[in-house]
Amino acid sequence: MARYVTVSTKIPNELKDKMKRLGIKTSEVLRRAIEQEVRKKEVERVKEAIEELKPVLNKVPMEEIVRSIRQDREQR
Repeated sequence: MARYVTVSTKIPNELKDKMKRLGIKTSEVLRRAIEQEVRKKEVERVKEAIEELKPVLNKVPMEEIVRSIRQDREQR
């Protein structure tokens, strides 16, 4: 079962009123925005890790990579 925590933020009253009039659910918008930001940061970190590994990966022959992928697929 997932565990939850409460996160709060302050916004201007006018913005809250507009959201209410437009039927925008604050929790859904904030949850989605936080999830998107987390995904964005995770992608950035993966890209950084790839950049760090490029010099090593460039030394591996393409044939070796293809063979490894085929072996992995056959084992599934």
